[in-house]
Amino acid sequence: VQLVEFGGGLVQAGGSLRLSCAASGTIFSINAMGWYRRAPGKERELVAGINSIGTTNYADSVKGRFTISRDNAKNTVYLQMNSLKPEDTAVYFCNAMVVTTNWYEYEYWGQGTQVTVSS
Repeated sequence: VQLVEFGGGLVQAGGSLRLSCAASGTIFSINAMGWYRRAPGKERELVAGINSIGTTNYADSVKGRFTISRDNAKNTVYLQMNSLKPEDTAVYFCNAMVVTTNWYEYEYWGQGTQVTVSS
């Protein structure tokens, strides 16, 4: 199973970006999916999560600005980021709890995509 992320880049403060992460491989189903980030000198933190029925949760720092969604038919999770701030600058990683075709659940990570917000 692979998770491939798209959509990072450089944006000015107040701008928007949309990240996407597509899972492929021997997938039977995907349970929780999420986005994490790691800023320079900081620990990795959960940004947003979504379960298989669409229930979402967000870090306090992004509530009202970021929206997580998923397309189960495409095994893809999205993160719409609006009103970006310089403190949102980080490497963003997607995460998925995948039930593979051998009926076991494994945790997978994407390779990370850089988001840089200039002031």
